[in-house]
Amino acid sequence: MKMSIRAFASLALVLAAFSQSAFAVVYPLPAANSRLIGENLEITVPDDSRLPLEAFAAQYQMGLSNMLEANPGVDVYLPKAGTKMVIPQQLILPDAPRDGIVINSAEMRLYYYPKGTKTVVVLPIGIGELGKDTPVNWTTTVQRKKAGPTWTPTKGMHADYAARGETIPAVFPAGPDNPMGLYALYIGRLYAVHGTNANFGIGLRVSHGCVRLRADDIKWLFDNVPVGTRVQFIDQPVKATVEPDGSRYVEVHNPLSTTEEQFNSREVVPITLTAAVTKVIADASTNQDAVNNAIQARNGMPTKINGPQGEVMPAPVPVQESSDATPKEEPMTPQGANAVAPQTDAAPAAQAAPATGNSL
Repeated sequence: MKMSIRAFASLALVLAAFSQSAFAVVYPLPAANSRLIGENLEITVPDDSRLPLEAFAAQYQMGLSNMLEANPGVDVYLPKAGTKMVIPQQLILPDAPRDGIVINSAEMRLYYYPKGTKTVVVLPIGIGELGKDTPVNWTTTVQRKKAGPTWTPTKGMHADYAARGETIPAVFPAGPDNPMGLYALYIGRLYAVHGTNANFGIGLRVSHGCVRLRADDIKWLFDNVPVGTRVQFIDQPVKATVEPDGSRYVEVHNPLSTTEEQFNSREVVPITLTAAVTKVIADASTNQDAVNNAIQARNGMPTKINGPQGEVMPAPVPVQESSDATPKEEPMTPQGANAVAPQTDAAPAAQAAPATGNSL
């Protein structure tokens, strides 16, 4: 079963780092001139498993997008018994200050750098739908926090539901049936990082612009992130690093669609390399075939792009799925939550600060 991240918040336990659940969430920070962290795991779906991919994603603190990128072709509804699945726990830290919260929409992960701990907490998130996008290229702060948030849908949201022949309440009261979950961190004036009553949306574009997390994850953030914490929104589908030993790595995710045509097309979204990434790969030691293969595969895992010809990445570390470790049905919904109503499938965004009387 998934273990709570609060059990691994101390640096002493982090440095042990051999517990699969701990290492999925809290990483020791590397040196300032290094950005590569963690290592990948490999599990085998048990013979008697009847669980969806979301259950395995929740167990290892991954979003669905992370699991699907690393395991192309896996069945989302029922991964086949005996299937080996990679848990992509090796990451390249985003090209952003190691300060406060960094939200990378492209990889659907939230990075939190607790002050004074020399650690980074990495959590999977759900983000805004196409046309209701989560912000990018924006730096702000946590304005306030609230346990038991209520949610007031906007007029536009009521109109969207009415167009589908559905209705929603004027105000959703606090509680496990609230689409915002049980805790919220209000970001800026119009957005929030909050929980959800529909965990299957973690790692997907399902909200009205806000950032959603699983129940245990938002509770941990609520308890540990102070008001005033810096928050930076970025969109980096490609990350790259030059490590202290000269090794060069790229990590490529599927870019977010920006138009309905892209979203509905079977063609992959084109990748644009930033100047920072180009600087890493434009080196005489780089194997351009390795770069091209990484861009084509888009598996969301760091790939080494220089070194001896034919060199391969270390294999993922096998992890036994024992009867105690195998995920249960509980990760599908927050603790105490009732069945998810169809109309709350896409978790609505947060109620804005009172001064605006609006929400997204």
